[in-house]
Amino acid sequence: MRRKRRLASAGLAVVAGALAVGGTEAQASRDAPAPAPVVKPAPAAVPMVSAPVRIADAGAVRLLRPGDRVDVVAAERGGPPRVVATGARVAGVPAAEAGVGDGGALVVLSVPRDTARALVGAGAVARLAVTVC
Repeated sequence: MRRKRRLASAGLAVVAGALAVGGTEAQASRDAPAPAPVVKPAPAAVPMVSAPVRIADAGAVRLLRPGDRVDVVAAERGGPPRVVATGARVAGVPAAEAGVGDGGALVVLSVPRDTARALVGAGAVARLAVTVC
């Protein structure tokens, strides 16, 4: 019987010690300054850039005015046409160049940066056309 009491007393002492240690740690954590909140940066807005694009049909470009919305289509030889940009805003239509015959016409489009890269790449290998939205 004495053994059981001693074991019970020892067990209670261990539990009391654990609670006492846990209590001081909890008190210490209450007194410590709260960690600074983690502030995540706002997602970056898609930056719009001005992309000068040479359109194959100069007559189609003369129909455009700043503020118009256009889709840009690339026509490659031997392949189906593909849409490179949708809903691009016309930022400007430079004056027609003297002496440029079949070279098309320049138009400046306001598009997201990734779309501008796609337009530059497509303009290097295909003839570009626009459709007014």
